[in-house]
Amino acid sequence: MAYKIFVSPRAQKEIENAIDYYALYSVDAPENFITVLKEAFSTLENNPFFRVRYKNVRALKIKRYPHSLYFTINEDNNTVRVLSCFHNKRNPSTRPRI
Repeated sequence: MAYKIFVSPRAQKEIENAIDYYALYSVDAPENFITVLKEAFSTLENNPFFRVRYKNVRALKIKRYPHSLYFTINEDNNTVRVLSCFHNKRNPSTRPRI
């Protein structure tokens, strides 16, 4: 069963900031980040039931990049809401919590 992905404004801004940052240092890195991010979204569409990190917030590590997608699942609507694309080296107290 496919889940529909919704990206919060916070997550969208964090994704854009990551792409802008990678663009400063490499021509290929932003495109590679987007490709890996699309793969992560595809994984969430097919099976979003990853380990719960805090209450009902789950996380999926993005391959090859120091970011994780934090998200919640609504099984009634078959939706996944991405709360944050969090850089794993940041202050852990700023991770998204509900």
